[in-house]
Amino acid sequence: MTERPHLAVVGAGPAGLAGALAAAADGVRVTLLDAAEQAGGQFYRQPAAALGARRPQALHHQWRTWERLRDALDRHVGAGRVAHLADHHVWCVEGDSGAFTVYALRGPAQERGVAVSADAVLLATGGYERVLPFPGWTLPGVVTAGGAQAMLKGGLVLPGRTAVVAGTGPLLLPVATTLAAAGARVAALVESADPRALPRRAAALAAQPGKLAEGAWYAGQLLRHGVRTLTRHTVVEAHGTDRLEAVTVAALGRDGHPKTGGTRRIPCDTLAIGHGMLPHTDLAETLGCTLSGTDVRVDDEQRTDVPGVWAAGEATGIGGAALALAEGHIAGRSIAARLHGTAPDPRRWAAAARARTRSREFFAALDTLYAPPGGWPDLITDDTVVCRCEEITAGQVRTAVGTLGATDPRTVKLLTRAGMGWCQGRMCGPAVAGLAGCAFTPGRRPFARPVPLGVLAELPGQDPDGSAPAVADRH
Repeated sequence: MTERPHLAVVGAGPAGLAGALAAAADGVRVTLLDAAEQAGGQFYRQPAAALGARRPQALHHQWRTWERLRDALDRHVGAGRVAHLADHHVWCVEGDSGAFTVYALRGPAQERGVAVSADAVLLATGGYERVLPFPGWTLPGVVTAGGAQAMLKGGLVLPGRTAVVAGTGPLLLPVATTLAAAGARVAALVESADPRALPRRAAALAAQPGKLAEGAWYAGQLLRHGVRTLTRHTVVEAHGTDRLEAVTVAALGRDGHPKTGGTRRIPCDTLAIGHGMLPHTDLAETLGCTLSGTDVRVDDEQRTDVPGVWAAGEATGIGGAALALAEGHIAGRSIAARLHGTAPDPRRWAAAARARTRSREFFAALDTLYAPPGGWPDLITDDTVVCRCEEITAGQVRTAVGTLGATDPRTVKLLTRAGMGWCQGRMCGPAVAGLAGCAFTPGRRPFARPVPLGVLAELPGQDPDGSAPAVADRH
């Protein structure tokens, strides 16, 4: 009997789940790898079972969608069609059409190597938050907006009792609402975007009435909890000695710079701040996939330009869970057809394609609205740490640019070590690029995360006699 074709899906968020389920339903053997202990990704992040949460749905919307995904995954796992490898941290994918190997580190210690062979790969690697520094941003109590949400969803822990939620982007609304509903006093929601720009994008926004209703619901919740909303404002400094005690926010002028005399100080013990999301593209770049700006470029079937590699979700452009589900479903159907040697039938994913188009248009309109204020680099004082891993300040970056002649982040990195630390520039990359006066572009890395030397030494092909490694598990 011919063995079913094998698909490796990296990431068990909405896109990865949708892709895995669609492919499995069409007769493909699927291995689903994810770094978390439970499927769902950041959007459907669940508290650990040991915490005994009685109503985890209270921290989520679209809970019924999650239940359908979870139940379908359980059925496919039980039937042997899907192998779900939780707590597997993928650090590299290599190969070409029809023969891929996915390398991962297993377990919390991430010291044991795992290799998964597959006929095709779906990259559903999600995104990460864009972090822009400002004076005081390294104080304890300052967290990313998504980090605050993860603490609450995954650990049932409030990051503080009095919070300010700030930055820009749609994520701020659910973060502020969830914190307030969980018992925190949200002193202010500070949004740098101007809501008066919304009417100019009315056509694209009106095409998604569900999203507009969702936004209206969040607005109502903020009113219910007495959350003050400050639009066209930004945080210019965080204050405190051992930890955060207050933030200063400033009103913004049309040029994106603070207005003279338009500042106010807000006491708080938590600042949840975010300036949008960026796609995770490390694995795609290692495979040689072409990027369009910061996004993995895909066609109408979610195929990259590397044969045998598909991508879906935030990796192809930030657009939320609904878009990720649509893209994942399309990718799964396309992969199954092509692995079975048949021509894909777009009619099988017509509804998902329509949802994808509407969502992409909606979020393209939002991208023009929710952008960091144009003058944000000028708010960073010279003594502000920009690269936390290497403790490089904005003054050092400016010296590299203004005195030493650096014109791009790579040269700044060579002259200052900004971006050479543990995160490899993921956190500081956008800030360094902004201070250098150039566009941020993802850096190509051979590994997506640090890998123990022992794991590298035991990779296949490293033993003199050609034998398989003793430590790396083969799937």
